[in-house]
Amino acid sequence: MTETAANDVTTPARDHGRQEPPVLEVRGAVKRFGAVTALGGVDLTLRRRQVVGLLGDNGAGKSTLIKAITGVHALDEGQILLDGEPVSIRTPTEARQHGIEAVYQDLALFDNLGIVSNLYLGNELTKPRRFRALGWLDRKAMERDARERLEKLQVNVPSFNSQIGLMSGGQRQAVAVARAVAFASRVLILDEPTAALGVRETRNVLDTISRLPEEHDLSVILISHNMDHVVQVCDEAVVMRQGRVVGSATPSPDTLQDIVSMIVGATGPGSTPPTGK
Repeated sequence: MTETAANDVTTPARDHGRQEPPVLEVRGAVKRFGAVTALGGVDLTLRRRQVVGLLGDNGAGKSTLIKAITGVHALDEGQILLDGEPVSIRTPTEARQHGIEAVYQDLALFDNLGIVSNLYLGNELTKPRRFRALGWLDRKAMERDARERLEKLQVNVPSFNSQIGLMSGGQRQAVAVARAVAFASRVLILDEPTAALGVRETRNVLDTISRLPEEHDLSVILISHNMDHVVQVCDEAVVMRQGRVVGSATPSPDTLQDIVSMIVGATGPGSTPPTGK
């Protein structure tokens, strides 16, 4: 593994509920932008408490797929199913209502606000009923809840009163993940969460990802270009190329070369993709 790998992160054995319908299933997803077909009939399955690594070079269709799942892009063809039931996800708000949250690379945090404000922006807790009509916010309840959530994720921050812009990259990433976890009940999507982090902060983020399925009953899609990280925390690696899924494998040191071959195009449709262990 590389020096930046979090060597002490281990992924616990997880029950993925294979007797149950998948938490999330994408069937035949097609998305066109003018003459360009960004998704050419993509199928994806995510089971309960599973961490799936979504891999592929830039332009493979990964971002378009997750934006379809999160309601940013409407599919031209295909279906999205949650717990076996077809759903229509046309906006990010509808995705959140279905328990789907995403943390993108830009984190979408407000640098001039503190932790509590960033965690609850748009989802503020209000005072008891008699004050609700006045729009009074329950700041103590939000701070108490925020502390509990960050402690559960084992996130250390210098001060709850610190502005987000004064925090390290790892602390900012942790706050973004905590915000998503607070409102995700089914699926959490993480887009390159360790891309700009140092060794220690990367280790902390990977450790958090490995604990999300069991401790928060979440299924996770992890977009990453770091194969060491995928091996450490993912149960399955799904490879996209040119808008299609070209194969999948159980990530391990033994299947690493096979996965890389799929990414660069040495294997794909018409070949027999590896199945892992």
